[in-house]
Amino acid sequence: MREALRRNRLRACLAAALLLAPVRAPACALALIFALDVSASIDGKEYRQQRDGLAAALLDAGVQEAILAQPGGVAFAAYEWSGRYQQDMMLPWTAVTDRAGITGVSAAIAGHPRSYAEFPTAIGYALGYGAVLMRGAPDCTRRVIDISGDGIGNEGFGPEAAYREFGFRGITVNGLAIDPGDGTVLDYYLARIPHGEGAFIEHARGFADYAAAIRRKLLRELFGPQMVQAR
Repeated sequence: MREALRRNRLRACLAAALLLAPVRAPACALALIFALDVSASIDGKEYRQQRDGLAAALLDAGVQEAILAQPGGVAFAAYEWSGRYQQDMMLPWTAVTDRAGITGVSAAIAGHPRSYAEFPTAIGYALGYGAVLMRGAPDCTRRVIDISGDGIGNEGFGPEAAYREFGFRGITVNGLAIDPGDGTVLDYYLARIPHGEGAFIEHARGFADYAAAIRRKLLRELFGPQMVQAR
C-alpha cells in the first residue's frame, strides 16, 4: 500500500515537472536548401544564369525584407547536383539574421565555380543528398528543399523512392522547372517533385527567366504555406 502511494506521488511530481519545464523554441524560422542542376544538358551560359540568378534574387529588396522578417532568421545551405554521385556543396549551413549575412550568402553562391558538367540527371540521388544534408540543419520551425532543374530524371531511382527511403518527414520539397515551352520538364516536376506541407512548383520559361522565377519562389517559401494557399 505504502509502495503504491510512493509510486503515485512520484508520477505526480514527474507530471508537474514536465508541465513546468520550459519549451525550447526553434532557433530560426526556416532552414532552406538550394539544389542547383549542373547536368550535361546545361551549358556554361545557362549555368551562370542559374547560379547568378539565385545570387541576385537573394539581394532583391523584397526578398531581403522577407528574410529579415522571419523570427530568428533563416538558415541557408546550397549544393549542385547531376549524376548519381555528383553532388557538391556550394554553401554550408549559414544562419542569416541581418543584411550582411544575406550579402555573404549571395556572394558565396555567386563565387562558386561549377563542379560538374558531363553527367546525367539523377534527381532521386539529388533529393536523397538534400535529405541527409537537412539532418545537420539548425533547429528551425520549417525545413524546405528548393530543387531546380531543366530535365527529367534519367539515371538511378526517382523522387518517389527518395521520399520513401531517405526520411523526408517534416521536409517540404519545392521545385523550379526550367522549361522553355514544350511542357515536358514542367509536367515531370508537377507530377513527381512536390512533397510535404504547402509544396509547389515554380516555372521558369528558359534560363533567361530563372532570376525572376527564383525570386517568386523565394518569396513564397519565405511567407510559407499560408501564402501558397491564398494564391
